[in-house]
Amino acid sequence: MDFVDVVMKRRAVRRFEEGGVAGTVIERIARLAQRTPSAGFSQGQRLVVVVDRERRREVARICGEAGYEPVFGPWISECAAQFVPCVSEAIYHRRYQEPDKIQDDGTEIAWPIPYWWVDVGATMQNVMLAAVNEGLGCGFVGTDADGWARLRGLLGIPAEFAPIGVMPVGRPRPDVRSPSLRRGWVPFETFAHWDAWEA
Repeated sequence: MDFVDVVMKRRAVRRFEEGGVAGTVIERIARLAQRTPSAGFSQGQRLVVVVDRERRREVARICGEAGYEPVFGPWISECAAQFVPCVSEAIYHRRYQEPDKIQDDGTEIAWPIPYWWVDVGATMQNVMLAAVNEGLGCGFVGTDADGWARLRGLLGIPAEFAPIGVMPVGRPRPDVRSPSLRRGWVPFETFAHWDAWEA
């Protein structure tokens, strides 16, 4: 698929067919998710891919699927796979204490921006775009603090890694579009500023 088409077709899907996607396709998406930038090539991003049906149902329970069902149906559990991007801040700190990254005074940089969040966002975007490229759809859901703890336990996510959400992927079915879309895109002239930001 043409890259422009992939980007323009990407949207948050909230209804999928159950299963029906070859494991090789799911693996291709996961492999492309790895090919994202990271500060200092720290590579602090990881991915848990949940394909087992019962485990997907438990993940969906943790993410509060029952509250979504009246409008969207069981969109978190009914899919081909759930992609759970995770990131470790500690990996970035360790990387920036290595000889080629340490400052002249022997200290780590001050991190004016927590780039680990930026990098795992790129991982998430690659999952979305790779899914569209395969003719599939992708959604995203988070949970509360208790849910994050339960998700870590269920999926065996090490303490140093933070899961950022759950991304159901599968063959899209007709779904209810978010009412937020009525807001429309901001005008391109508002979004993009050339050479400087002018009020």
